[in-house]
Amino acid sequence: MSELITTDGTRLVYRDSGGGGVPLVMLHGWGQTQAMFRHQVEGLAPGRRVVTVDLRGHGESGKPRHGYRIARLSRDVLELVDHLRLARFDALGWSMGVSVWWSFIDQYGTGRIRRLVAVDQPAAVAAVPWMTGRERQDSGAIFDVPELLALGAALAAPGGDEVRADFVRGMFSGEPDPEVLAFVAEQIRSTPAHAGVPLLFDHCTQDWRDVLPRIDVPTLVIGCEGSHVHPGSQRYIAERIPGARLHVFPSGVASSHFPFLENPAAFNAVVEDFLAGDPGIPAPPGPRPPGPHGPESPRARGC
Repeated sequence: MSELITTDGTRLVYRDSGGGGVPLVMLHGWGQTQAMFRHQVEGLAPGRRVVTVDLRGHGESGKPRHGYRIARLSRDVLELVDHLRLARFDALGWSMGVSVWWSFIDQYGTGRIRRLVAVDQPAAVAAVPWMTGRERQDSGAIFDVPELLALGAALAAPGGDEVRADFVRGMFSGEPDPEVLAFVAEQIRSTPAHAGVPLLFDHCTQDWRDVLPRIDVPTLVIGCEGSHVHPGSQRYIAERIPGARLHVFPSGVASSHFPFLENPAAFNAVVEDFLAGDPGIPAPPGPRPPGPHGPESPRARGC
């Protein structure tokens, strides 16, 4: 593990496997950690460089009293890829990690992203009052704003640990593998309420539907029949991103929000096939790597 201090003084703990080829930067979901990708760091094609990170407020990274917004998390990721001098990389996000990449693209463009993998994230998690019924269905909204407020209040109140446990259990269909469920439940305990509650609210109230048509890099959208995120919302996302591919795992292969934990072999095969194959859309050229003291380096800014 390595560390990076962001421009606002937050310590980020990340892992860089090293190796050649185009790096793959993987972002975890809300309340989880980079350990979610333990089967991908070692299981993807030999020699692939994989970078994972505990987002602020999660895992072993710092848990300051500020910055719990998707926009700030995407800034953290920008500082990480600058620090590692990644002029060109593949991006994979799961759950909230997809939202962080969408925010990254919205603010900084796609010039450095070669290919994008979006795993099981709705275009909007909470339905706002002005959404039509069809828009709510397409966006994949899981609850409305009053339900989101109630969930946040319950997470912040005494007994929040039980609420988190129930929240995690709801992401699995049927009877989950006890070891996988216990692992996920353990990871979520690393995010304190002062970080998790405001971040969950900000994350869930974002609406990324206007970003999707502007994603101009080869994209793979992954859903799962057994997930609490409806596969139809993943189909909608794939249809909105020009030229995107869609892969939905049937419930017999994986039956939760965590296909990379349930069936890592199947998940890795789908991801590797996309990253190594011909996606059908030419990727635009990326910028030159920033210099060791260039304006894009966090360390050059005193970090």
